[in-house]
Amino acid sequence: MVGAPLRYLTDRAVQARFGPAFPWGTFTVNVAGSLVLGLLTGAAVGGAAGSRLQLLIGTGLCGALTTYSTFSYETLRLAEGGARLRAAANVAASVAAGLGAACAAWALGGLL
Repeated sequence: MVGAPLRYLTDRAVQARFGPAFPWGTFTVNVAGSLVLGLLTGAAVGGAAGSRLQLLIGTGLCGALTTYSTFSYETLRLAEGGARLRAAANVAASVAAGLGAACAAWALGGLL
């Protein structure tokens, strides 16, 4: 219930600041969700987070906060609009930053 409005508000705030040329809002929420999920997973593996917290935050918050459908739609719109380099950059940066955030946060979460 919190993730979807948080995604919307974050997307609007980021897009208002940086403009519509690149989907920075979606990029931001997806990387933030990867970070939170990585931290939660690391904490769970280390025994600091239980299965209920994993479901609440991992599935509930992160599931509603992140958005693969908007990511794919915005990437397709960039490519169709002739901005193929930006579309490719969106894919590469989103995957690299998402994995990087998740891995770093997982390592940190394991220390908890």
